[in-house]
Amino acid sequence: MRHIPRPAIKDGWSVIEVKGFGLNRSELMTRQGHSPNVVFPRVLGIECVGVIAESATLPVGAKVAAIMGEMGREFDGGYAEYALLPDSLLMPVRTDLDWETFAALPETYLTTQGSLDVLGIAAGGRLLVRGGTSSVGGWPRCRWLRATGSRPGRHHPP
Repeated sequence: MRHIPRPAIKDGWSVIEVKGFGLNRSELMTRQGHSPNVVFPRVLGIECVGVIAESATLPVGAKVAAIMGEMGREFDGGYAEYALLPDSLLMPVRTDLDWETFAALPETYLTTQGSLDVLGIAAGGRLLVRGGTSSVGGWPRCRWLRATGSRPGRHHPP
């Protein structure tokens, strides 16, 4: 851990006061040296949630989520009190969720939703979720069941 100065805004970028962030396997892999394009020192973190602290274009105090787009790889990411992020990555969000819950959602939700969109399964269709105990496995199962009005089946081992 180290102290770094609060970043200053630049054209097309905003300073976010980070309220929470998710921990992702890709960050573990980066720390283990499996991301050869990442140059250290680097603040990791491919996602975060918080409020806009300073911006030339976005309203200060607005709640936002940010994900991917080379966060924590090409430029410093969300494992900090303040993050300087491109405006194009910031998703304004209206929510009453507490910061801990909100921070757990961006990567999980967008990965899951993208997978379900690609599958194109219509209501009443079937979805097999293997390894449904992870955030990305459990989330689509719950979302799918809720959206279709389905009820979970039971697996009976042979």
